[in-house]
Amino acid sequence: MVSDYKEILSDSAKGMKRSAIRELLKLTQKPEIISFAGGLPAKESFPLEQLQEICAEVIATDGAAACQYGSTEGVPELLEILAQRYRDQGLSYVTKENITIITSSQQGLDTVGKIFLNRGDKYICELPSYLGAIGAFNSYGGIGVGIPQDEQGMSAVELEKTLAEMKAKGEKPKFIYLIPDFQNPAGMTMPEARRIEILNIAKKYEIMIIEDSPYRELRFSSKPQRMLYDLDNGEGNVITLGTFSKIFMPGFRMGWVLAHPMVIDNFVKAKQSTDLCTSAFLQKITIKFFQKNYFDANVKKIVDMYRSKLQAMLGAFEKYMPEGVTWTRPEGGLFLFLTLPEGYDAEELFQIAIEKNVAFVLGTVFFVNGQGKNTMRINFSYMSEEKNIEGVKRLADAIKELYARKK
Repeated sequence: MVSDYKEILSDSAKGMKRSAIRELLKLTQKPEIISFAGGLPAKESFPLEQLQEICAEVIATDGAAACQYGSTEGVPELLEILAQRYRDQGLSYVTKENITIITSSQQGLDTVGKIFLNRGDKYICELPSYLGAIGAFNSYGGIGVGIPQDEQGMSAVELEKTLAEMKAKGEKPKFIYLIPDFQNPAGMTMPEARRIEILNIAKKYEIMIIEDSPYRELRFSSKPQRMLYDLDNGEGNVITLGTFSKIFMPGFRMGWVLAHPMVIDNFVKAKQSTDLCTSAFLQKITIKFFQKNYFDANVKKIVDMYRSKLQAMLGAFEKYMPEGVTWTRPEGGLFLFLTLPEGYDAEELFQIAIEKNVAFVLGTVFFVNGQGKNTMRINFSYMSEEKNIEGVKRLADAIKELYARKK
């Protein structure tokens, strides 16, 4: 190893950190631990029998093309399928020129950083916000400016105030990053009226919105809210990131970008320097999955499964949690957020919880301003209903022990 190895690293590499969640998962691999830490889809959601059938068909009928390099934009049939799904939702102006396939929405977040951020540039995000996005943006030298949430998501009042203050100082953030549906980690959904407020503020200050939408199809209750991209009427002020990881197969690592064709061109050029193209084989399997009408039926199965798991967990919270603990009640997605009374530290709780064989993610990793010490993210999708209930019992016991230590 060269003696000055650390000195020759790029500024970007020096700024990179391991994912706190991925590192945490290493600690929770013991079979006796009930882990609420990951963002993992349930393995029962994977349509393995249908995939076995489709894989054989793709190899038999389109094997050479499926095993070859593909275009950076994506296989045209898949682009058209996605465009048609948006048109079916009322976005009549969407064509395949508005979409490009990416290697998971995490690549989309990384590409957002690559094409928009210079070192020292600021971006706006929610408090709390998705750790993977914070890590991607920060690796390009981005500096997150957090806007507090209320029960409807990012506060429009605080956003306007922050942008006005930044403008007065000659500063302008590169973009506003949001997860409006079943936000990760908080689990809340932004109502349409708030989305319109945020969009109008962004237009006033001429700032792009990055709409991260990995969970939109996983709605358990209430009616869907219109996408920010839809509310913008395709004018080019919103970039939407989607993924198949939560609604099909996470192991495929496939997602897409919905944006103005000019923006799509930037994503394509940035992707070409990274991986040239997303697997044509996996795209063709996905196309066949849609063509056989398996996709929506599988999503419905996932929604029904996760709704039941969430209801079991919420019932356990009501039954076992001690006084002072609060939690969000998501309408869909994979997560909810738990908050301890002020003055209690979730990191101290984590050590007690691990001893009781239950794990969660510390809320502080989702706050760009270092707050959230009394919060934690809880995943309800991966474990069974029975383990969700048992895990809540263990977590409640750990919190009661923490309370006792503070007396």
